[in-house]
Amino acid sequence: MNIHGNAIGLIELSSISTGYLVTDAMLKTASVELVLSRTVCPGKFICLVWGDVAAVEASVAAGIQLGQGYLVNDLVIPNLHPQIYPAITATNQITETGALGVIETFDIVSTILAADASVKAADVNLCELRIAMAIGGKAFYTMTGDVAAVEAAVKAGLESLEGKGLVVHHVVIPRPRPELFREFI
Repeated sequence: MNIHGNAIGLIELSSISTGYLVTDAMLKTASVELVLSRTVCPGKFICLVWGDVAAVEASVAAGIQLGQGYLVNDLVIPNLHPQIYPAITATNQITETGALGVIETFDIVSTILAADASVKAADVNLCELRIAMAIGGKAFYTMTGDVAAVEAAVKAGLESLEGKGLVVHHVVIPRPRPELFREFI
């Protein structure tokens, strides 16, 4: 990343045209880098930015203000774990595999929050963090490591969403077939 910092901010909107307007305002408000700006299923729009904490907070605040009436959800994570960005952008490097953990949610914000909690809680490697494209607006992330670490990471991810997240399901597969990892390696 060109911009210094380790915070991300996301705005999720129910209007595509408003999404473009909000993205422009977010980028003009503060010195942030645009990670994603696109339509997602089912007919929503997301804008994900990266930068230092103050810039990301200012950018997201501008997006929230301008997106009123169309705002679905938003987030700012100030001390983002270093594995999150590569998992979102599919640039992660998985060299060893072990148990496989998967957490699936109904919304993008829940998945990012849970993934950050998972990798901060246990010694696991994120394989992928997929958000809302061609999966009906849902999101999920996969991780690998030894069985105990994956179980602890899944538990931490789920706990981070208690009372506010929209979890669909989760699994831990202790000895997955190697073919399950082909997409990640």
